[in-house]
Amino acid sequence: MSVLSSQQIWALLDGPAPIVSDMVEASKQVQANGVDLTLASIESLTTGGRIGLTDEDRILADSMELTLNPEGYVHLEPGVYLARLNETVSLPPNVMALARPRSSMLRNGVSVHTAVWDAGYHGRSQVQVVVYNPAGFTVSKDARIVQMVFLTLESDTDSPYAGLYQGEAESKT
Repeated sequence: MSVLSSQQIWALLDGPAPIVSDMVEASKQVQANGVDLTLASIESLTTGGRIGLTDEDRILADSMELTLNPEGYVHLEPGVYLARLNETVSLPPNVMALARPRSSMLRNGVSVHTAVWDAGYHGRSQVQVVVYNPAGFTVSKDARIVQMVFLTLESDTDSPYAGLYQGEAESKT
């Protein structure tokens, strides 16, 4: 397993099936070891959720989209939020991805939590934003909030992702 370099990422972006599309500004988003993903919208959680043994036991928390001010910013009080990303990720069967918060987020007392992007996943993902700063945090639409790092598998997976979130929010609204 190895991490893709910027040259390898550019090659996979320019191919017939780009691993990331719908970027706000690719020249600023492609980094030495990954791609910065940007904020499309942000929601606050309004109910509790549930996870059980099976998918049928899963109940996702309800959420409410927050309104941006006229300049395109929203102030977040301390708490947990869901952020929808602008970019569509389309992973081939030999590439998986992880994402980490950008250091500017951490330096402001904000973290971003993510799950694994399995080989074969495609969609416009959500990530969890947690504001720890007691003074809150202000963020704008299209801000770069996480860096996605791509890892190549030694061979194509025999079981690419086919879960509940396959194809999520692929058409921008």
